[in-house]
Amino acid sequence: MIVKIVAGILAVTLFIIFNGAIALKMKEVSLTIVILIGFVMMAADLYQSIKRKDD
Repeated sequence: MIVKIVAGILAVTLFIIFNGAIALKMKEVSLTIVILIGFVMMAADLYQSIKRKDD
């Protein structure tokens, strides 16, 4: 369980750093919206995987 949480936090951090730098450099609204949609999908998946019990 701890491994899932740490890996999830690492993945979210890397996603924000990598895509945030691209979004800030490009300054395109449509790109920022796509990145935000991807972030929401990733956060929802992380929440569901942490909430699910390990088998």
